[in-house]
Amino acid sequence: MANNGEEDASYVDYDTFLDPAFSPSAFANNLVLATNNPTDTPLDLSTPLSKVLFDAQEVDSHIHLLTTRSAIPLLTHTKEQTEASTRIVSEIDNQVKSLNDSYKQLEKEVIQKHAEADEVRQVASRLWEALKLGRSVGRCLQLGRQLEVQHAEMTSGKKEDHRALVRCAHTLLSLREVLEKKAPGEEGHGLERVNVIKSLQDTIVVPIERSVRSTSEQIIREFSIGSASGTATFAQSEETKARTISAANALYLLSPTAGTKPDKWAPQLLLEALEKYLRNALQSSTASLARSLATLPSLDRTLAEVSARCQNILALEIILETTKAPAHPLLPAQKPASSDKSTTLLQPLLAYLETGSLASYFWRTMAGSLAPRVQEIVNRGGVSARTLKTNRGPVGEAIRECVIRGSQPPSTVAPTKSRAAKGDPEKSGGWDREVAVMVTSVVGNLGR
Repeated sequence: MANNGEEDASYVDYDTFLDPAFSPSAFANNLVLATNNPTDTPLDLSTPLSKVLFDAQEVDSHIHLLTTRSAIPLLTHTKEQTEASTRIVSEIDNQVKSLNDSYKQLEKEVIQKHAEADEVRQVASRLWEALKLGRSVGRCLQLGRQLEVQHAEMTSGKKEDHRALVRCAHTLLSLREVLEKKAPGEEGHGLERVNVIKSLQDTIVVPIERSVRSTSEQIIREFSIGSASGTATFAQSEETKARTISAANALYLLSPTAGTKPDKWAPQLLLEALEKYLRNALQSSTASLARSLATLPSLDRTLAEVSARCQNILALEIILETTKAPAHPLLPAQKPASSDKSTTLLQPLLAYLETGSLASYFWRTMAGSLAPRVQEIVNRGGVSARTLKTNRGPVGEAIRECVIRGSQPPSTVAPTKSRAAKGDPEKSGGWDREVAVMVTSVVGNLGR
């Protein structure tokens, strides 16, 4: 109890020093003010200093007393902590050593082998890329050689092999299929960096494709089953038909497919060639007929030529209608349609020209172009205008006969059954509307 009394009798204010808000400068200031008068000059600092020193000595004595009394428990606690730390460090050292040994074993058995395997993987991957590129190059060169042979078959010899046009077109599509697939992982990836492929394109592919296109366009442009003086023989007609079908199929296949949706795709090259053929026939017929109307003695011969051109157009229509469109390798397979018409070469042309018949398109378009020509003749006056007005009846009858005669297919080209379908007067032989349009374009512009 005496010891507790001594501790309780300690005059050191421990609460002040243990306060979290304790400020040494504030404590010193209060201590100086407590032992001095604020107006004294100079201040007496010895008394507060002695107070602080005495308190420090008291605290030191108290600490010494406590450590002396509790030396054995403190040493025992320190010893226990030291021994525990030693045991922990020993265990940690063993674990670290075991971990290091495991890592070395892992590095030897896994990491090093993985690094070696990764190198092998990279080498194998590059070899595979090189192999794929080599295969693609080899395939392109093989197709290029095949294309050269097919083109030679088309151009060599006295008689051209028009069927080689289609073979060349298929080979060109095979090359296009490889060369246009440039995305990573596709067959043509990296081919643009191979010099031999660039040379193949520049010296073989592009020139031959240009040759196939020009030859096919020329065949279409020169299509003719008969003439004003007579009709070709059956053998000649069959040869012309076969050449035309080959040219049309080649242009159909070579028409560009990039950048268009399959359901919106159209054989542009074929349509352009056929449209040019029709346009040339129309321009020639309109110009010659306009000249003949100004000089009537040549009208019969001119009308015979015009009717022959329309017969050729009608024969071309029949050929296109009886020819199914070839399967295009670069387009997805189309679902079978309910009608065979949608799979022929004629249907895209009719849709492109927005007409139901090429013959009807020919007469109506020519009538629209002929009307202003007749008006010019009338406006100029003179002998030509008077003669034309005087012979309006015979001229109208001659034009009517020309339309009827030109709307009949040549005897060597048989029309299909679908052209005689009921409910369509144009395709059942009735051309009254075309006759009326053509006669009106001439006679209707002569005035009184």
